[in-house]
Order: sequence, then structure tokens, then C-alpha cells
Amino acid sequence: MKDIATLARQFLHTKPEDLTERERRVLERFVERRRISRNISKMLDKDMSFGDRLADKVAAFGGSWTFIIIFGVVLVLWIGGNTLLAADKLGAVDPYPFIFLNLILSMVAAIQAPVIMMSQNRQATKDRAAAGYDYEVNLKAELEILQLHEKLDEMRQNQLTALLEQQAAQLALLQQLVQAKSDGASQGG
Repeated sequence: MKDIATLARQFLHTKPEDLTERERRVLERFVERRRISRNISKMLDKDMSFGDRLADKVAAFGGSWTFIIIFGVVLVLWIGGNTLLAADKLGAVDPYPFIFLNLILSMVAAIQAPVIMMSQNRQATKDRAAAGYDYEVNLKAELEILQLHEKLDEMRQNQLTALLEQQAAQLALLQQLVQAKSDGASQGG
């Protein structure tokens, strides 16, 4: 098996000192014949704090049809109930123009937006990590394929060399037969 410096020059067309840490790690695993793939989501999920998990759950619920339907029902009930109470002169909690409802909606949006952004930032971090590991896996696969091509080329070269040697031996035998026949004809005639 070749060393990392040879592989870097041969397959990556770069000097060993110019390799990135990721490329060096791939080449080391390639030389050691170790696998490189792993489940990044599980690794990153394992390190999540309580706040991270809560933000993900809030973002998942806030972006669902369940949330939209519940929120719509609550709005209709709030507006309908306060409109009916105001019409009956029973003292609505939040009469038209529903200023208290606007305050509650603003507070929900003020809390929900940063939580969703935290979740999106963490997802972007996961995506970057996954892309990095995808690159490593792809690079290792490419190295394996290039190595297979080399082995196939070497096998083909060895077969061609053996075939040419065999053909040369057969030609020599044919020449001996022709020579023997011509020697036999000249002696007999």
C-alpha cells in the first residue's frame, strides 16, 4: 500500500503539505483501509442541549398545519366571542379593534421568530457538517475507484505482456517447425 504523500501527489495532484485536514484524514483512512462514513445527524443530535431540542420542537410545531388550524380556531373564537359579548353589552374582554389580541399576536411572533431562527441556524450547521462528510465519503470513493483503475490497468498490462511472450514462444516454435521441415526436404531431395 502506498503512503499518504504518494497518494496526495498521484491522485489529488498536490503536495502533502498542501492537503487540508479533511483530505489528510481521508487519505489516512484510505491507507488504513478503514471506513469513513458515519451518521452525522445522530452525532450532532447527541450534543444538543435542552434549549436546542426545545427550539426544534417549537419550530416543528410552529411550522405545522396543526399549529395553523389551532391558531385559526383560537382567533375565530376570540374575535367571535368578543364581538358577541360587545354586541350584547356584556363587557367584552377585548372589543373591536382587538388591541389585546394584537398585543398577544405580537408577543407570540416576537418569541417564535428567534426560536425558529435558532432552529434554522442549527439545521444549517447540520447541513454544513453533512456536506463536509459527504465530501470525505465521495473523496474516499473516488480514491478507491482510481485505485481499482490502476489495478485493472496493471492486470491488463500483465495479460498483454504474457500474451506477447506466449505469442513469441509460438512464433519460435513455428520457425523451428518450418526450419525442420525445410531441413528435412533438403536432405530428402
